[in-house]
Amino acid sequence: MFGRKQDPPPEVDAPLVPEPPQPAPQGKGRPTPRRKESEARNRRPLVPADRRAAAKDARVKARVQRDLEYQAMRNGDERHMPARDRGPVRRYVRDSVDARWNLGELFLPLAAAFLVLQFVTARSAPVVAFASLVLLYVYILASVVDAWIMWRGLKKRLTVKFGESTLPRGLMMYAVLRAFQVRPSRLPKPQVKHGQHPA
Repeated sequence: MFGRKQDPPPEVDAPLVPEPPQPAPQGKGRPTPRRKESEARNRRPLVPADRRAAAKDARVKARVQRDLEYQAMRNGDERHMPARDRGPVRRYVRDSVDARWNLGELFLPLAAAFLVLQFVTARSAPVVAFASLVLLYVYILASVVDAWIMWRGLKKRLTVKFGESTLPRGLMMYAVLRAFQVRPSRLPKPQVKHGQHPA
């Protein structure tokens, strides 16, 4: 009455078909190197034998690389520019910013002039000093708005020309920082004149 249920009889599997034997590997065609030879081949010194000469050589190589990059940024040769300035997208951004009149490119000289005016007139004419400070802040605000308008138009053109998925990160800061630099001091050097917008 309370007996255990009997397990169903096990199913009989289909007979296995033996697989054809795999051909034995023929070998790698060369003798296995000894452990001592492998270790000797992989061993590299952590510290060079002549540290002073190695440091001097590294400094010379770094100076040559910096000179090469500086010359490339002056003449527009993209092969030797730093990685952050290479590529058609970055070149398009640079040309678009350089072709436009930006309020930011006059920011540094005007800010210096306003600050000098404020210091000179701080005691003799405090109203003039306060007015120069207010004008400086108004100019900063106008430059920021101008940079935002510039980036909005530039981003639309970049998306149409290159596609949104191909745009690298950091393009907005790249364009805005360039727009706030005085034109003669920009690196890479501007390759277009004002009004020569890229196609």
